[in-house]
Order: sequence, then structure tokens, then C-alpha cells
Amino acid sequence: MTDSHDVVVVGAGLAGLVTTTELLAAGRRVLLLDAEPPASLGGQAWWSFGGLFLVDSPEQRRLGVRDSAELALADWLGSAAFADDGSDRWGRAWAEGFVDFAAGGLRPWLHRLGVRWFPLVQWAERGGYLADGHGNSVPRFHVTWGTGPGILEPFVRMLLDAHHDGRVEVRFRHRVTALTTTDGRVTGVRGDVLAPDEAERGAPSSRRAVGEFAVDAPAVVVATGGIGANHDLVRATWPPSAGRLPERMLSGVPDHVDGSGIEAARRAGAHVAHPARMWHYPEGIANHSPVWTRHGIRILPGPSSLWLDADGNRLPAPLFPGFDSLGALQHVTARGDDHSWFVLDRTILGKELALSGSEQNPDLTGRDVRLLLQRVRRDAVGPVETFAQRSPEFVAATTPAELAAGMNALTGTPRIDADALTATIVARDAQVTTGLGKDLQVTATAMARRYVVDRAIRVAPPHRLLDPAHGPLYAVRLSVLTRKTLGGLATDLEGRVLRPDGEVLPGLWAVGEAAGFGGGGVHGHRALEGTFLAGCLHTGRVTGRALVDTL
Repeated sequence: MTDSHDVVVVGAGLAGLVTTTELLAAGRRVLLLDAEPPASLGGQAWWSFGGLFLVDSPEQRRLGVRDSAELALADWLGSAAFADDGSDRWGRAWAEGFVDFAAGGLRPWLHRLGVRWFPLVQWAERGGYLADGHGNSVPRFHVTWGTGPGILEPFVRMLLDAHHDGRVEVRFRHRVTALTTTDGRVTGVRGDVLAPDEAERGAPSSRRAVGEFAVDAPAVVVATGGIGANHDLVRATWPPSAGRLPERMLSGVPDHVDGSGIEAARRAGAHVAHPARMWHYPEGIANHSPVWTRHGIRILPGPSSLWLDADGNRLPAPLFPGFDSLGALQHVTARGDDHSWFVLDRTILGKELALSGSEQNPDLTGRDVRLLLQRVRRDAVGPVETFAQRSPEFVAATTPAELAAGMNALTGTPRIDADALTATIVARDAQVTTGLGKDLQVTATAMARRYVVDRAIRVAPPHRLLDPAHGPLYAVRLSVLTRKTLGGLATDLEGRVLRPDGEVLPGLWAVGEAAGFGGGGVHGHRALEGTFLAGCLHTGRVTGRALVDTL
């Protein structure tokens, strides 16, 4: 079949939904295509924690946090380390626009749509370097009341209303395999109609083709996400200078996040900028109830756990839990390891360990205040407690020697020396006992408790790990968890895709992760967290409105 529409949007995740609703609000005719079944409407965003990078928000000000667009941009540039050779021209321009949006229109726009936030702003990616280096100077991670589904809710509602009124056509199980070009211009898409599949949200679905389709349109928007589930491509693209990604990795995204949309655009003449820039996590644990292949969950840690490499050595400063995700990952990959460890105790487990994702936070996702109040207890919140009990990644013991034996039994290797592990813990405990100390992690943890939110729900009071009152001890095996592509299709400030020569590829736009969250790489080399969902919102809004003016 061949059809004609004003715009074809490929991908029904958050960025695709925002773009589509902006176009529909202006009366444009849109065809929305997605390879997955209807149950997966919203894509990766549904599974997210719903964290948004907001600057100088009412939530921050109520907590006494002094933030500004100038400070946020300085943090962004210190983290991004944009190149000076012109290759980051568009990424940097998108970054400046995003920070202005995060400090200005983002929150009011979402608030008008009914989105609300948990009032206790979290402090992600603390950095730990000098003032002009990587990291957030202040807490900026605003968790959405309703998590990822809460972010999606207004856009899904607008899409369904438009669909009911006949103003948009949505076709699931339509997998775009190529972009159609005519005289150097993208003029449509073609691909396979996939067999019907009733797979649950996020679960692998059939790729059996039962037909073909072709659609013509003056504008095509690629909103297909990154490459995180395609581990072969992730390994092949990972820069050799950053070490070697292991054969055993976990996936933080469903199977369909395979990079096929980016590749289809590349074959049509698009420039893929900075493909080797990625944002994967070193703190992954296997999901005991997996939905997709190699399904992993990220631990969101407070700063008190000891982070050890596969041989039991502490990671160097400032690679403490929650400070520099990419730095810690590259430390692991440079060693050629497939795992590292958190060592902690019962008190730290209960106070500091959280799990990322909507399904792992039923209190926030379900907007359940009574359940939310359990976070102030000494014991771990429900999903963390379940993981500690059901997951083989958690080892419990009463002594360091017993803990070392359990760690070695889990990996099947004798890499953890019991005496060395004991000495490491004793040395750390001696620093805590002083009440001051020279250990940078101990002093950073003490500083974290000056922030009211960390003191209340995120950072345990200083104590000795070997104090029986805080036992037992735990070790958690951490695996590499693939997640985000920081590079992507190069775009100008209207979302128009560029060719390798820097000129516009007519007829093609890109949004969200497929566009590196703006310009082919708005984050540069490192992200500040809360910027992925927000990047989808920003690029979808900007590109949708630019398309309205173009068509």
C-alpha cells in the first residue's frame, strides 16, 4: 500500500509522541509508525524513573538549593568536554538551548499538562572533580510523580484523543527498514508489516514479516532511539581507548532498541555524529523477573558503599558510588573485567540503595503516599528488599572472611583475598571513627549529609561497617548495563538531519536518542542525568514546532 501524509513519524516513544502531538495541535496530518505491539506505546520512557533535569525550580528553592542557568551550563560544559574542532558545533548549540529550556519553559509546560514532581530533589552525578570538571554542583534530578508513565501520560492522552477524532493514524507492527529518496531528498519510508503479536510491554516480539508497506510524505521524522540492546554493535562501536566491553553484559533497554532507525537514515545519506560516545552503567544487576533479553536494573546508590574492582581493590577517587558513572565504567573496562562490587551493610542497604525504573518504584509510579513513607524506615524499601532476598547478585555474611568466600563462590574464581578485604574495611572504618578523617569518600559522604534530602532519605549516618549493630555485611556483584547512545544523527537547531558535508538532507528530521538528544550529541562525552527524558521532550517540542512552520 502507498499513502500520503504531511509527516511520517517513525517511533512511538516519548520523543516521537511529543513531535506528533505538536504537529497535531497545529492541524497537520501525521502517520505514526512503530514496530512493536500497542502494549509498548511510549517505548523506553515507560520503564524509566521519570527523572528530569530542572534548573532553579520551586522544588530546589524550597530545599534551599541555589541554582541558576549559568551554573547549570558551566556544569554541562565541564562534563561534556566538547571538542574544539567544530564537530560539536550543533551539540553545543543544542546544549545551550536545552539548559535555557530546563531553567525556563520546561517545568511550566509540563505543569500545564498535569505533570507533578516528588518534592525531594535528588543529587545525581556528583562528579567529585574540580569546579570546572564533571558533575552537578547542586541537586537537579526531579523525580516525576508517576515516574516514566507519569511523563508519558499527557502525550498518550493527546494522541488517543486525536486518534479517536480521526486526526492521526497510528500503525503498530510496521517496521521501517529504509527511507525512500528522490533526487537527494527523503520522500518517504518503506518496510515490513510484522505478524500480529500480543507480547507484553517491553517483551521481545516477533520479527516475522507478513507483508510490505511504503508511505510517501514531505517530511519524515526518525524517533527510533539508540543501539543499547544491540550488544554486538555496542561492543564494535565502543572506543578502544576506553578498554574492552565484556562479553557478559546486561540490557537496560528492550530488544527493539537496536539502532536500525539510525542505520536506515545513514544509508539514505545522513551523518551519524560521534557514534562511539555512549552512556552505559557499571552498577547493573540482573532482573530476577526479566521482561526482555538480558534484562538488567541499575542500582541508584548513595555514597557510602565501598566500590571494589573484581580483585577487591577500591576504585580510585573520585569514583565513588553516584559520582561519575562513565569514569567508573571506563575503569572497569580498562581492566578487562565484567564485574565490580559494592560492599556495604544492612544500614546502608536500607538507607542508600534504590533501583532505577518505574516497575521498581511502585510507590512513586502508583502515586501511593502510604507506600512512599516506607522510604524513611531503616529497612530497605520493598523492591530492594526483594532483590536482596531473591537475587544471586547479593551475598550476605557476618564477617569479611565469610563475605570474601561468598563473593568467590558467586564468580567461581578466587580473586577476593579475605585478609585484604578485611584490611580494606578496617582501614575505612578507622577513618569514620575519627569523626573527621582523610579518606575522600568518607569526607564526601559527610558533606552529602549537609543536604537535607540526603540526610533524610539517601545517606546513612557515618558508622563502622564492622559494627554488629549495622550488620550483616553485603556484597553486590555489579555488571555493565547498556543504556544510552550519546551520539546520533547530526541535526541543526530545527531538528533537520545533516549530511556528512554539513548540509541539510532535505525531507528528514530526527529527535530524541536517535539524534543524540539534539545535534548529534547534546551531552558531549558525559551526561548529568535527568537529561535523557528531558532531551526527548526538548527535541520533540522544538522539532515539531519547526516542522509546523516548514509545512
